[in-house]
Amino acid sequence: MGEGYLFLKAVIVGMGIAAPVGPVGVLCVRRTLSGGPWLGLSSGLGAAIADALYGAIAAFGLTALGDWLLEQQDWVRLGGGLFLLALGVASWLRGPRERRGYEGNRSLTWAFSSALLLTLANPITLLSFAAIFAAVGLSSADAGLQAGVIIVTGVFLGSAAWWLGLGGLVLLLREKVTSGWMRRIHYGAALLIISFGLYALGSFLLGDPFAASTM
Repeated sequence: MGEGYLFLKAVIVGMGIAAPVGPVGVLCVRRTLSGGPWLGLSSGLGAAIADALYGAIAAFGLTALGDWLLEQQDWVRLGGGLFLLALGVASWLRGPRERRGYEGNRSLTWAFSSALLLTLANPITLLSFAAIFAAVGLSSADAGLQAGVIIVTGVFLGSAAWWLGLGGLVLLLREKVTSGWMRRIHYGAALLIISFGLYALGSFLLGDPFAASTM
């Protein structure tokens, strides 16, 4: 497999993992609308780094680490669900704020780290990597050091490109969003984040119905 072709496949994997709507996507849209491009970009960068880390696990065949993460997925769901609930409830209670620009290093660090943790706390991300790797013909058994680096780089750039494109699209629409729509978007995003948290907690307590249906 040529290096260019391998890189292209890895980029597709990164975009495929980032594209589905989830709590991080909701956060990126809301933060871009309310806080401006740097806040949204920081969130997307955190998610892209997390995708690259999972890509490294898949590309280098770190099966022991991957198996351990899957074994701990119930506790990951619990922690991630509680974190999402706290984030969503805090956002709801805080209410919408006026549009802001650059918020300082502390806010950017929080945006980056929260998106990173949310992406890492989703065990479905690891399972999705395995499925997409198989679908596009990427095999960890064939990945030496050079190929692994190409795969991880491609996954990161593909994921980052998706978040950058999403942020750019939101920015184009940002000035057309009225204050009334900002309130709707804010509370709608908070409800979605709370819903994701409740789903994670429900899957911890009762099991994941989607996982059960695929067995």
